[in-house]
Amino acid sequence: MSSAVYPYLDRIPKGDASETVTPGCLVLEGGAFRGLYTQGVLDAFMQNDLNFECTIGTSAGALAGMNYVSGQIGRSARANLSSRHNSDFIGVRSLRKAHSVIRLDYLLKDYNAIEKFKVRRFFNENRRFVAVATNCNTGEAMYFDRDECGNIFDAIKASASMPYVSPMVNVDGIPCLDGGSACKIAYQWAIDQKYEKIIVIKTREFGFRKEVSDSTMAQKVYRNHQEFAQAQDSSTANYNKQCDEIDELFKEGRIFVIAPSEHVTVSRVEGDMEKLGHLYWLGYRDALAQMKALREYLAK
Repeated sequence: MSSAVYPYLDRIPKGDASETVTPGCLVLEGGAFRGLYTQGVLDAFMQNDLNFECTIGTSAGALAGMNYVSGQIGRSARANLSSRHNSDFIGVRSLRKAHSVIRLDYLLKDYNAIEKFKVRRFFNENRRFVAVATNCNTGEAMYFDRDECGNIFDAIKASASMPYVSPMVNVDGIPCLDGGSACKIAYQWAIDQKYEKIIVIKTREFGFRKEVSDSTMAQKVYRNHQEFAQAQDSSTANYNKQCDEIDELFKEGRIFVIAPSEHVTVSRVEGDMEKLGHLYWLGYRDALAQMKALREYLAK
């Protein structure tokens, strides 16, 4: 039986990333607790002085990305691997406090008392951070830039708030939910922003595609937000199309992609701490294994 806390928590690396800034845009996919893979990759990046000038994240990617931009090695992983079974985060108390299965304020606020978030470094102007959320009025993706958004932490919360189980989050007067409903992997944004080097971190292995269904649940649940419902119902087909485009861009050498080197069986709200820990270390090892190829791509 899995323990409530990852038993090897003390092995997660600690420390601060260097002040070195690496040209390029880092694009982080979501996936709730599959984001442990991304957290492993980012820790390996920070330990190897790869601190990209721009980070854009969707959902769990936004949560991991904020700790990456603040330069705190291991913070994202420790928060998740120590708190998954804390009901203030996920459980009865979460439902009571936030009317949500997952209470994101635990990660964004409460955990700060355990391991303080380095706000000043996060807001350092030498790096850019963007969180992707979905506008519930229009169904369109919104790209909330840290330096232009009224409250970037509201945007991060909205980005990671899952449909059906979380209430909408007001960001600059706009009701928003999970960025993945409109844009699960924001590589096209990075291309449109003219970044020459784009690094995509996926949380599903190469070749993975989602099964498209004819579900009309979103139309029923969000009957007062039909544009959002339409975006949610189309999100799986759009994701598969994005994966096809990413594969092609990677083959062409236009972008660099790191994806799990083995089949991922971790669910969005996985409770098995051994599996979550394994996924973190898979990301960490995959990043190290790709380090030489990544540096060659960046040097071109």
